Amino acid sequence: MATLPVYRWRLAPDGLATRRQLRALGLRPGGQDVAAQLERPRRRRGPLVAYLYRVDRARPVRPMTPGRAAALAAAMRARRTCPNCLTDVGYCIPPSLGTCTPCSYPGQDAA
Repeated sequence: MATLPVYRWRLAPDGLATRRQLRALGLRPGGQDVAAQLERPRRRRGPLVAYLYRVDRARPVRPMTPGRAAALAAAMRARRTCPNCLTDVGYCIPPSLGTCTPCSYPGQDAA
């Protein structure tokens, strides 16, 4: 079993990038295996680990199709719709409440 190379924070060589860095370049890992790890030291808990991918093997991000855009819009609409009063409240309902703010706190007026 081969182990991954581990680099300290900000010391990774050129040609390797995290998923977020690839996304900023308009790329995605594209099914490739993780090439290395990046460790950021933390005091209380263990190190924060990020996986690095090779930029030369990355593929372009797939374009947004009309079907994917419609599915994403429907999912966001479901997150904004209160299951109690069935209204689109204009913000994502927090899972801790489960309903919109007026339904969660019926006795309080909106400030």
